[in-house]
Amino acid sequence: MFNLSFFLFQDAATTTTETVQSEQNLIDLILLGGPLGVANVLVLLLLSIIAVYIFVERWLTISQAGKIDDNFINNIRAAVASNNIEGAKNLCRSTDTPVARMVEKGLQRIGKPLKDIDAAVENVGNLEVFKLEKNLSTLASISGAAPMIGFLGTVTGMIIAFYKMASEQNVTPDVLAGGIYQALITTALGLVIGIFSFVGYNYLVAKVEQVIFLMERSTLEFMDLLQEPTR
Repeated sequence: MFNLSFFLFQDAATTTTETVQSEQNLIDLILLGGPLGVANVLVLLLLSIIAVYIFVERWLTISQAGKIDDNFINNIRAAVASNNIEGAKNLCRSTDTPVARMVEKGLQRIGKPLKDIDAAVENVGNLEVFKLEKNLSTLASISGAAPMIGFLGTVTGMIIAFYKMASEQNVTPDVLAGGIYQALITTALGLVIGIFSFVGYNYLVAKVEQVIFLMERSTLEFMDLLQEPTR
């Protein structure tokens, strides 16, 4: 039992040591690229943080906007049919969704021509769509900029490598390592960040389109129920 515990402890210590050495080696590789290589890596890391933040924040916001109670419009219909407009407005205020805000604006315009009500609801809908698409353009820009910055690191890294090759008398792999490491690391980071941002952007755009479809469907149902009392 003692021997087993000893070996387990030894394995854990070895794994910890290898992890620390790997982290140190990665940092050393980045530092070998010189100030320009470090700057490229820092910019890419900053872009990765921004991309992850935008994706998570937008995903939570868009997912919340797409949660529409199936009974919401039915409850609004019942309130309007009983001439309880204030109760319908309170229901909209207690529901934090784009559809609820659109319906509330329509309820505030009751008594005016349907064309005016529809225009008011549509204006609110446009504002809600703009809110949903907030920062998506930034994510799209990162998807294109990150690989370009990575390729810039590749070019500068190769320039450093060839400069050392031309200026050193004895050219060895160690002499060229700094520039080549910079080229490979920045290229890999740029591509990974670019792919994540590109896929994340398209995924969020698809979710926004789903919410827009729900908003349009709910708007049609609301405009239809406004005409029911006159039948």
